[in-house]
Amino acid sequence: MREILRLDAVGQAEAIRDGQVSARELAEAAIARIEAADGELNAVVHRRFERALAEIDTIPADAPFRGVPILLKDLGWREAAEPYSAGSAVRDGLLDAEDAYGVVRLRAAGFVLLGRTNTPEFGSTISTEPAAFGPTRNPYDPAYSPGGSSGGSAAAVAAGMVALATASDGGGSIRIPASLCGLVGLKPTRGRVSLGPALGEGWSGFSCPGFVTRSVRDTAAALDVVAGTHPGDPYGAPALPGRLADEVGRDPGRLRIGFLTAHPRGDVPEAPEPAEAVTGAAALLESLGHDVTPGGPRALAEPDFPAHFGAIVADNLAAHVAALGELRGKPVDLEELEPRNAAMVRAGRGRSAPDHLRSVQWVDGFRRRMAAWWAEGNDLLLMPSLGVAPFPLGWIPPDDLSVAFGRTAHAVAFTSPVNATGQPAVSLPLHRTAAGLPVGVQLVAAPGREDLLVRVAAQIEQVRPFEHLAMP
Repeated sequence: MREILRLDAVGQAEAIRDGQVSARELAEAAIARIEAADGELNAVVHRRFERALAEIDTIPADAPFRGVPILLKDLGWREAAEPYSAGSAVRDGLLDAEDAYGVVRLRAAGFVLLGRTNTPEFGSTISTEPAAFGPTRNPYDPAYSPGGSSGGSAAAVAAGMVALATASDGGGSIRIPASLCGLVGLKPTRGRVSLGPALGEGWSGFSCPGFVTRSVRDTAAALDVVAGTHPGDPYGAPALPGRLADEVGRDPGRLRIGFLTAHPRGDVPEAPEPAEAVTGAAALLESLGHDVTPGGPRALAEPDFPAHFGAIVADNLAAHVAALGELRGKPVDLEELEPRNAAMVRAGRGRSAPDHLRSVQWVDGFRRRMAAWWAEGNDLLLMPSLGVAPFPLGWIPPDDLSVAFGRTAHAVAFTSPVNATGQPAVSLPLHRTAAGLPVGVQLVAAPGREDLLVRVAAQIEQVRPFEHLAMP
């Protein structure tokens, strides 16, 4: 069973179909692994083991991932009549009436839902240390953070609890944990995966659902399962040429790739490890026959971006907290929130609707200015997945907000612009620090081009197989 747990999800599904292991045996092995490892890591905050085992016999025999265990991030990815906290005690006792569309599709594909993973309160920061559930630890070094906001999911996958877990990305929350936990993390194009029925969009379109996985083929196949719009969705992503799983192994051709090791805005201190990771990835891509040159979109240097991005997030948090108060029948007092979120909600409440719309309109222009670089004939942009080196737990202090916000701004400097533009981007585990901690690099494509990202990521994976030293 140890070797079965080390397989990716596609491999586990094949093992079940071939009779090497039964779906129940695999689920029980995953549960045993969670129980053995999670006491130290604190990645899984809600467990539904008995219900999951009872549901196995109802899975259709022809479901593509029949019997493969999965964990759901405890933010988005809602389940009917199951605990859903979003990292906050404010949601205690509030249950959803129906599954999210993505969860419906995961069930139909045959996944076995074992529980929910830890996330910072409302997913608003880059380290998973919520006051309500305590910190999640990085399997590579328990003193270090697994990132956020999909930190529980990333830690669980890196530790071998499951082969993949759901995630979401509003400012880097798939790519940052993937970077820190040595995983593949692809943020899809805006609208590729529906947020319904509870939401039309998250954070004014910044947030997108996705996965953290141990292989490119898992990322592609899992997105195939959940991708698609539903009636009433506010928008959809450009159509793909076919299944993403079929793009694995296809020749991407000779691509024009720009790369950045330092942020062009000039207010983000260069971090040696992420810069070294990008330099190494650029050399690797050049050796694969691609045209790789320094440079990227001029719009990344615009100094007004962080203020507009942060304001839109604060506006959305203020609206979310107001809705929570209505849902539970009692307004949320700011004292109930962690200091970081209380400050952001206060800021959002202090802005007017015209203020919000002006920021949205500024981002609309930023998106067009960013798109111009791809329209000029560039295919991919290579950058750090994280603007800082791997960091220990407590590096984002809960009470010193000036330090917390400043460090977070540096960390998301390379990821948050891609949330604003809605483009797809993937983090790949291509570097290690001297201490053995993973450092990812990020490839960004034009809107709708997840197919190109999968082709290139699979090409890289073939010549530089990803190592997973935190696996059991």
